[in-house]
Amino acid sequence: MPADSNAAYLATQTLTVLVPVYDEEESLPQFVVEMNKFLEQTPVQTTVLFVNDGSRDGSLAILRDICAKDNRYEFISLSQNRGLSTAIKAGVDHCRTTLVGYIDSDIQTTPLDFLEFFRFFPEFDMVNGIRAKRQDTLTKKMSSKIANTVRRTLINDGIQDTGCPLKIMKIEYARRLPLFHGMHRFLGALVQLQGGKVKQIPVRHFPRFAGTAKYNLWNRAWKPLVDTFGFRWIRSRWKNYEIGEQQRGTV
Repeated sequence: MPADSNAAYLATQTLTVLVPVYDEEESLPQFVVEMNKFLEQTPVQTTVLFVNDGSRDGSLAILRDICAKDNRYEFISLSQNRGLSTAIKAGVDHCRTTLVGYIDSDIQTTPLDFLEFFRFFPEFDMVNGIRAKRQDTLTKKMSSKIANTVRRTLINDGIQDTGCPLKIMKIEYARRLPLFHGMHRFLGALVQLQGGKVKQIPVRHFPRFAGTAKYNLWNRAWKPLVDTFGFRWIRSRWKNYEIGEQQRGTV
C-alpha cells in the first residue's frame, strides 16, 4: 500500500488496546512504563483498556490507581474470573474505537511492536504477531507447538502463532467474534471466517518479567484440542451477509 494512502487511513482511526489482567500485581507497574513508550509514539489516538478478570491479588487496586492518574488508561472489572476469551470479548464490547488491539500484561511482548502493525492497514483486517524467538520454558514451547500443529491440521487456517498476545484488528470484525470457551485461540481464523485478511509478522519475545504463568500442559494441549473441534462445528454453520439496498425513515 502507498505510504500516503496508509497515512490518510491512520489519520481517521482510533485504537483501544485490550489488556486482560488476572493476578498480575507484580507486572502491572512495569507494564505501564512499557506501554507509555508506545503511547508517546503511536500515530493514532489510543486508549488502553484493562480488563480485570476477577483477580484475587492486588491487581484491581493497582488498576484503579493507574487509571486515576492517567486518562489514557481505563479499566473494567469482571465480577468473577471467567477466562481469557471472556475477558477479550468483554473488552471488545466496551470499545469505542475503529481498531482494537490485544496484549498481555506479563510484558513478554512489547507494545512498541504495534508500531510495525499499522503499516498493514487498511489492506489487511487483522495483524497477528509471530513470536520468532520464544523466551519460554521447554515444556511451554513444546506444548504450544503441539497445540498449534494440531489446530492447523484440523482447521488449516494458516495462522502460525495463534497464541501470540500481540494483535490488532478492525472493530467491525472484532464485534462479530462469537463468545465461546477458547475463542481467543481462534481470533485469526474467526476474522478469516468473516472474509477478512490476516497479516502475520515477527515480533519480539521476552522472558516473563514477574509472577507465574497461569497456563500449564493441560491448558495448552488437551483443552485446545477440544476447542478446535468446537470451532470446526461453528465454522460449518457460520453465515455472512451483505446489505444490498437500504432505506430508512426520518423518525
